Amino acid sequence: MGATFGLVIRWLTTIVGGLLTALSAIAIYFTTALLRTAHKRGELTPKVEAIGLGAVTNFFDTLGIGSFAPTTAWMKIRKMAPDSYFPAILNAGHALPTVTQALIFITLVQVSPVLLISCIVASCAGAFIGAPIVQRSPVRLVQGVVGVALLIAATLYALSNLHLMPIGGEALSLEGTYFIIAIVAHFIMGVLMMFGIGLYAPSLIVLSLLGLNPAAAFPIMMGSCAFLMPISSLNFLKSERIDLRIVIGMAIGGIPAVLIAAFVVKSLDLVTLRWLVVVVVLYAAALLLRSAFSKKITPAEGTPAAS
Repeated sequence: MGATFGLVIRWLTTIVGGLLTALSAIAIYFTTALLRTAHKRGELTPKVEAIGLGAVTNFFDTLGIGSFAPTTAWMKIRKMAPDSYFPAILNAGHALPTVTQALIFITLVQVSPVLLISCIVASCAGAFIGAPIVQRSPVRLVQGVVGVALLIAATLYALSNLHLMPIGGEALSLEGTYFIIAIVAHFIMGVLMMFGIGLYAPSLIVLSLLGLNPAAAFPIMMGSCAFLMPISSLNFLKSERIDLRIVIGMAIGGIPAVLIAAFVVKSLDLVTLRWLVVVVVLYAAALLLRSAFSKKITPAEGTPAAS
């Protein structure tokens, strides 16, 4: 019995170690590609505002707020980039901070390795399908999808504050039909991530409804994003719909913010902040949807204005 238990522990340790090694290799490859592409495009110098944005959004992302909706809202209100750039900037800019989160939570939080790997693979497959669709999508479609996503995000923030979100169970793994539902759901979430629709909240809700311990959902949702974001962003780096100065700035600000949130702060009372995010996100959603249904596409919404 003791020998069998020891073999299981070594097997699990090997799987987790392999995940962490693969994730580190992907992060290094993505960073190299990002810097090379930025150098070729003359966009190596990060935007100062993007550094601050990456720091704030990734700090609270690590504590459970989420980064996509607040980042989208800020970029829209501040007109940091054209609307059609948002999906690429969100995925590429938050990729390395999210990898940092995943390395921490996969190491520290216990969950079924089979479920973890299956959800990661499913979300990456979804991202593989979704990335080229986003790059070919009309500006109005991107605006409309992201605008609706912000409305959903605002609703989820409000439900969380009102304690109407599913509380989850005690399970650390899923089996049978529940396992299949989790895999299919993460495939769909992977597709939607390419449109700038964050995976964290939907993943947490689905896994909690299926009876998984909410704490065990963190390495799954962070691991899924950490693998799919840098991989899918390799295609985004080649696109014209991206500003690498913002991407690099968000990464520079985001990585140390994740470390501070995870190891120094660990938890905060986020209720008031969530209500503030609801207001800001709703405003940004209104702006995006108005742009999507307006008759005219402005330079700030479609492509950069000529300098």
